[in-house]
Formats: sequence, structure tokens, C-alpha cells
Amino acid sequence: MKKESNTKSFVLRVDADTMAAIEKWAADEFRSINGQLQWIITEALRKDGRLPKKKRKTDDE
Repeated sequence: MKKESNTKSFVLRVDADTMAAIEKWAADEFRSINGQLQWIITEALRKDGRLPKKKRKTDDE
């Protein structure tokens, strides 16, 4: 049975120098390039207050 995913795919074009920098950064952090890009985007959105607030779990849950 296939699990449903909340992720969406898209094509991203970056210049060679930027890609090389992302590849090195990802390797330095032991992440895949995709994982590094997700982290960069999430951090930028978080720092700018553009991510929805996560619900806190209570002891009853």
C-alpha cells in the first residue's frame, strides 16, 4: 500500500557556481542536496515568520 505524501516536486534551475556551493554545503552537513535545499528554504521561511505555527502536543494526546 502506497503512503500519501505532503511533498510536491518541481524543477529548479541554478547556475553552476551556486550548485557547487550547495553540493559542498550539503556534504559538509552530511545531507543530500535535496535535504540541504529543503533545510535552506525551511530556515528562510521560519526566520521570516512565514511558516504556520505548529500545534503543541498536550499530555492528553
